[in-house]
Amino acid sequence: MKGGLSNNHIDPNARLCMASAVTGFLATYGVDEPAGCYDDLDACDVLITWGNNPAEMHPVLFSRVVDRRARGEKVIIVDIGTRRTRTTDAANHFLLMKPHGDVPIALGIMHLLVKDKTYDDRFVQNYCNFRHWASAESALQGEPLAFDEFQQRLEKYTPAYVEELSGVPADQIRMLAEMFADPNLKITSLWCMGMNQHTMGTAINTLVHGVHLLSGHFGTPGDAPTSLTGQPSACGTVREVGTLAHALPGGRLVANEEHRRQCEEFWNLPPGRINPIPGYHTVKMFDQFTKPSAEGGDIDTLWVQVTNPGQTLPNLNKLFNDKQGLEDKFLIVSEVYPTATTQLADLVLPAAMWVEKNGVFGNSERRTQQWFKMVEPPGEARDDAWMIIAVAHRLMELGHPGMLDRDGKFIFQVLDEQGREVPVWEFEHYYDVNVDRHLFEEYRPFTVMKHKNLAPYDEYVKARGLRWPVVQQPDGSWRETRFRFAAFDDPFVTEGKEFEFYHSTTGDGRAQIWVHDYQPPAESPDEEYPFWLSTGRVLEHWHTGTMTRRIEQLARAMPTAYVEMHPDDARDLSLQSGQWVWVESRRGRIKLPVWIRGRGRPPRGYLFVPFFDESKLINVCTLDAIDPYSKQPDFKKCAARVIKVAEGDA
Repeated sequence: MKGGLSNNHIDPNARLCMASAVTGFLATYGVDEPAGCYDDLDACDVLITWGNNPAEMHPVLFSRVVDRRARGEKVIIVDIGTRRTRTTDAANHFLLMKPHGDVPIALGIMHLLVKDKTYDDRFVQNYCNFRHWASAESALQGEPLAFDEFQQRLEKYTPAYVEELSGVPADQIRMLAEMFADPNLKITSLWCMGMNQHTMGTAINTLVHGVHLLSGHFGTPGDAPTSLTGQPSACGTVREVGTLAHALPGGRLVANEEHRRQCEEFWNLPPGRINPIPGYHTVKMFDQFTKPSAEGGDIDTLWVQVTNPGQTLPNLNKLFNDKQGLEDKFLIVSEVYPTATTQLADLVLPAAMWVEKNGVFGNSERRTQQWFKMVEPPGEARDDAWMIIAVAHRLMELGHPGMLDRDGKFIFQVLDEQGREVPVWEFEHYYDVNVDRHLFEEYRPFTVMKHKNLAPYDEYVKARGLRWPVVQQPDGSWRETRFRFAAFDDPFVTEGKEFEFYHSTTGDGRAQIWVHDYQPPAESPDEEYPFWLSTGRVLEHWHTGTMTRRIEQLARAMPTAYVEMHPDDARDLSLQSGQWVWVESRRGRIKLPVWIRGRGRPPRGYLFVPFFDESKLINVCTLDAIDPYSKQPDFKKCAARVIKVAEGDA
């Protein structure tokens, strides 16, 4: 797309999932990456879950903490959330917050650390700067703050004021601050969509990083702020390789002339081939696609691979369903099964599943892992990578100049061991060579600039997963890195330094501690729509249930979406579990059965609906308000009402 078609209108599912984590990492460390790893779960004394539910959403990972307790170890779990979940059941402390309450909670912790002088003065003086959010355009730079100015901006976030904003009692804010003030504790924070799908997503991500930096709970095993990816490959197949609309591989930016030049060199492209203007982010892209061309909708053809926007986009009627009947819009979907997205597709390309092709992915802890095809794909199902190569070659045959490099060769040319070109665009020859190895080795040089160094492909075949940066040792072996920016483990920290943030946005090797003032949600309940509505996942089904709903045992265990309600709200509306209701917002409505005293227990005035059920598309109700910098939509907070379905309509 970017090197061949000179087109930056490409964006990943991560825009709905991980974009705010990306901007949070970049604004804090100058590079998009978690500093810790999953080993922190084996070493922490305190685990804080910020608005997420790892007991259901990351059950294998969460079991590492629960298993420690079974072995007699003491691990304090603090669950901060807007509803009780299975994670709450395992927690020592549950802090029930209002929607958007995470922002004042983080500010309140920092207020107390500074006011009581219990922050880590040595760590802060040596390794940190202070910044203030100025505007969306300067989100990564902001404005510098002296420490006394930083303190002044925190002054109003007293425990009493934080209680007012967040709903969390002041003594619980003090409890969190006392934990972070204790240098003898090891504290790990985990978060996922609750912090990312947020109109203050960038802000809250930077604030939680800031709490750890300010308190010095950073950089040693068990002390880490760690973002969990919502899907396993959101790091490796999206962020690292540059498929965000504004990005290029290896942490580069399309708006940066030097970065474009580097990519053109790596790809052997003519100078100026890469378009310097960032493409549309996902919400903007679909807004332009579902808008008639006569009204300015300038995206007329869209190719969707390995995601299901017809179910996952917010405000579905506007951003997806309005495509219905538009003759000048063409939707291509590569898929394994029929989905909500294929319902409006003009062309469906049968795709191979992960077990039916070779692959490489990267996960939350910077781990890159490789696998080989295990079974043959059925019928005409084909690898996604092959589809791209085949289309590129056809464009070359039709004379598109972008499909040739500056030497006049096909941009995806693959040679065998004898130096002969293999026609990998013909599927019968695609597996004559390992195309994955070829593409991976082509990508590896991109990773050095931001110290995301990867080992050769064959090392991943042997190691079954290595955490980058992976650096070759004097004996020829390859060593992974578990803890970033810490001298005891990170090979790129300058000798003699304990910590070094060598991609610092201020160019001085320091991380940035940010202040962002609290802002209310984009939409709040009122007399007409009196409930908060939040969406999310369930244990049994992965995202939109494309695969998991086809597994009989999982479908039987969780057959349908539902709406969780507080018993008192149900009583006021004369509702019982199993009765059908309309959940309605200003954008749409959906019919659902009520679930009272179920797995999740929302407080009064709060509704929760999972999004896995394509027959009950709750995202017709969610709003498309986005974080001003990450452009990630907020699926967790909108206003809704509940209307009992008449008996004949149920």
